[in-house]
This record gives sequence, structure tokens and C-alpha cells, in this order.
Amino acid sequence: MSENSRNFQVSDASGRTWQVEFRWQQNGISIRHSDSVDCKYYLSSGAEKRELAVALMHPDLSRAAEKLGRAVSDAWCLRLAAAHVRRLIESGQDLENALVVVAPEALAGYAEALDRADRAEQERLAATR
Repeated sequence: MSENSRNFQVSDASGRTWQVEFRWQQNGISIRHSDSVDCKYYLSSGAEKRELAVALMHPDLSRAAEKLGRAVSDAWCLRLAAAHVRRLIESGQDLENALVVVAPEALAGYAEALDRADRAEQERLAATR
């Protein structure tokens, strides 16, 4: 999947375009005693600016990775968190919060969608060889 998870734009329900910039990723245990991987983003739309941290709970990450037969990696966590940020902006949900925790079923859905997209890309590349 060639989509950029570090710097991207998303339109909200009112038609505003948000610029999203990834800032950092770290284990939540080190900053807030949480068994999570936290990804921090800066969001801006015109003069409006805000920060958003997305918490991916480690047990949920482990379950999703095991189901898909893959390892948990920094890059995968970044892509999962970016998928959640996109959904939040598009829906307008939870944007007033500085920290959002991804629900287990949402995380599983993002993981499966990324896996499908990755497989489709691999098939596309294999067909061009």
C-alpha cells in the first residue's frame, strides 16, 4: 500500500481539509504507564490546529497480528493509527479529545483492511513482472 501514513490530508463531513502530520511513536508504558503503542499527530485546517495521540493497545495489536500471521512492527502500528485518524476526521468523532484509544474491533478491521490492500498490491506487482 503506497499511501503515506506520515503526512496526508483528509476531508471532514463539513468539507474542510485537514493536514495531518505524524510526529512520534512510542510505547505508552514509558509516558503514561499504559500497555499501548502511542502515535502522536498534529492536525491543522486553516487557523485551527490540534494535537491527537492514538493509543493502540498491545493485547489488541498482538491478537490482530497473530490472526494475520504477521509481526507487530513500528511501520504497521503507524499505518493502523493513521487509518484511525482518517476515520476520526471523516466522521468528526472524538476530535475534541487529545488522546483516543482504538477499540479492539476497529483495530482488527484496520488490520484486515491493510492486509487486503497489501495483498492486492503484491498481486499487482507480481502481474507486472
